[in-house]
This record gives sequence, structure tokens and C-alpha cells, in this order.
Amino acid sequence: MDDGRLCREMVDAPQTQPNAPEKPFGVKATVFTIVFLILILGVIPSLFFIPEFWTSNSGLSAWKQFWRLAGVFWAQFRFLVGVSIFAAGLIGYIACSVWLIFYGRGPHVEFDPPKVFVATGPYRWVRNPVVLTLLVTVFGEALVLASWGIFILVLLGIGFAHWQVTKMEEPRLRERFGESYEDFCRRVPRWIPRPPSDN
Repeated sequence: MDDGRLCREMVDAPQTQPNAPEKPFGVKATVFTIVFLILILGVIPSLFFIPEFWTSNSGLSAWKQFWRLAGVFWAQFRFLVGVSIFAAGLIGYIACSVWLIFYGRGPHVEFDPPKVFVATGPYRWVRNPVVLTLLVTVFGEALVLASWGIFILVLLGIGFAHWQVTKMEEPRLRERFGESYEDFCRRVPRWIPRPPSDN
């Protein structure tokens, strides 16, 4: 037998690792997150945005001028608070999503759910941090744009999120993860964050 030919075939053969773990970050999860944020923070709020048109300052009394000036200061304050809330919510959303994708080994969507149950990191404080931070982000957007329409969208979003979580997500997680998820629900609140207990 030609040992040299056998060695060459072994060297030329593709090196595979059958038990190599899947990559936690995938193109699919990244694309989903980008498209989802464009939809939730751009397209849908634009349908609810009602711009407020300011009237001319000419012919206003001193009292009305005072209130208009107070309105300008309030607008500046509201804008800064809104930007801060929007930024905090968006950073929180991205951080919680990355945590779930990395530790759950899958995108955070029901049609392609994470493969591993995650109860660490932000999920020790609240059961639904991704949804919660997304609602906070849209609320910040409503403040920045001074839009009652987007604020109404936030209220509708709260109702829809609660329905979706209680009627769809939680039953599926109970079926998928059983007692470990039940214990998680007993320890961690659904919506209002609470410092984790070590018990």
C-alpha cells in the first residue's frame, strides 16, 4: 500500500468538527433585529404621528407670549427627557436581545424561538425585558416628537404585549420548559422589574 498517497489524501481531506457548537449570533438574528426596529420605531409610529403646527407670534398679548415662552421651555425639556428615555430604552432593548440570542442560542421570535431557556442577566429582574425596553423606547419617541398619536400607540402596544405574552408566549414556554419555567414565573415578575432574590 502507498503510505505516501494515503497521507496526502488525509491532508487534502476537509477538516470537519461534527460536534462543533452552533454560532450564537447569526445573520438571521441580526437581520430580524434591524428590520424589526425599523418597523416598530419608524414605520408604525409614522402612521400615528400627527404634527403640531404652531401659529404666528404676531398680535399675541403679553400673557399669551408668556405661555408661549413657557411652552418653548417645556418643549426643550420634553425633548431632552424624550431623547434620554429613547436612548436608554434602545440600549436596553439591544442588550436584552443580544443576551437572549447569545444564551438562548436563537432569535427572539416565536416562529424561530431560542433553543435554551434563559433566566440569567436581565431575565433575573423581569420576565419580558425585550418587550419592556421596546415599549420604553417608543414612549421616548412619543416625547421627542410630542405626538399624542405615538403615545396612544404605546398604550395599544402595552395591551397587545400583555395579550401576546399571556395568551401565546407563556403557554408555549410552559409546554417547552415545564417546571423550570413555572419556577421562573414564581420568582420573577412579568412586567415590573424587581431585584433578584438569591433564594
